[in-house]
Amino acid sequence: MMIPQRLRLAAAVLLISASPLLAQRPPDPPRPFAWWKSEPFKKELGLTADQSSRIDKIWETTRVELRQEWDELSKLEAKLSRMIQSDADEAALTRQIDRVETARANANKSRSLMLVQMVKVLTPEQRTRLNALHDRWQQEQQQQQQQPQRQGRPPDGPRPPQH
Repeated sequence: MMIPQRLRLAAAVLLISASPLLAQRPPDPPRPFAWWKSEPFKKELGLTADQSSRIDKIWETTRVELRQEWDELSKLEAKLSRMIQSDADEAALTRQIDRVETARANANKSRSLMLVQMVKVLTPEQRTRLNALHDRWQQEQQQQQQQPQRQGRPPDGPRPPQH
């Protein structure tokens, strides 16, 4: 099937304009806010020293795996960018896109499982309080977006899994 010249030109312009963005290393994963170590959060949640220690152990155990998965995702995305810039064939691009998306899914799955494990350490009442803290944090973030000169908590503040 012949691709019209106009469509090929449009695709080339799109790839050329996007290539600087694609070639950039993706941003580092969000740095989580260690809410389980924060005195105000511990106090408001009624978090015991044992709970804080157990959550920290989950974080420390999972952190290495998450870093490795993020690094793998970065390498695969960089390779995809190079392939796009070198005008690789569609079949090869499709295979690389599949690799990138699988790596992304694996990293998200590991992160989600870590969060579930952390939340399981909490009592039902503490989970309710954590949800309220998260809701309050989100409202603060929305207000700060409207007033960009203000600074808030790190972007990956406490986020319990949504039910």
